Amino acid sequence: MIELNKLSVSHRQGYEQRTVVHDVSLEVQAGECFGLVGPSGCGKSSLLWVMAGLNLNWQGGMQLAGHTIKPGKPFSGQLRQDVQMVFQDPYASLHPRHRLRRTLAEPLKLLKKTDINPRIDEGFRHVGLDPALAERYPHQLSGGQRQRVAIVRALLLEPKILLLDEPTSALDMSVQAEILNLLNGLKQQDGLTMVLVSHDPDVIDHMCDRAVRMDRGHIVG
Repeated sequence: MIELNKLSVSHRQGYEQRTVVHDVSLEVQAGECFGLVGPSGCGKSSLLWVMAGLNLNWQGGMQLAGHTIKPGKPFSGQLRQDVQMVFQDPYASLHPRHRLRRTLAEPLKLLKKTDINPRIDEGFRHVGLDPALAERYPHQLSGGQRQRVAIVRALLLEPKILLLDEPTSALDMSVQAEILNLLNGLKQQDGLTMVLVSHDPDVIDHMCDRAVRMDRGHIVG
């Protein structure tokens, strides 16, 4: 489902490029949860953002869900649906001034999907939320509820690959466990392929079938 071949990632700093991920090669099988673990600044989130199409400054080879991706080329068409991301801060994908239903409906309208409201209601039920919460604004929900809505937003597009960037690190311990158990259940029910970034080895052990450790932009174990 995912194949990276000697992939390197750069960030722009003024007029210069700084390489933050060096020659990473890995494969993730369909239906697998694969972990990237390591300290802050090791390059794991930078690698994830490339797989999400959010950073085009990379070199090497990448295949996602049967699509061969070229460096510098934005994601488009089916690929934009096949790969979805859940961020550490759910505000990154929820408009603070729009009711949740409006935010969740917009990508479905662009894709000319039908039965949008029933899809959203079912999405809320799928993650254990009352569909009535869709009429609220993000600030009216708890942190755990917002992260569940962010997961709904990603799943509504029926992706093949779900990328998770520290999805529980901003939450209380008890809520962390709820979200991780929810993701485990969704993986089993929906057959999702997941890549999980975390600095916490316990989270990786709980969620992942396999994992690699990163340090200073390299896979080290």
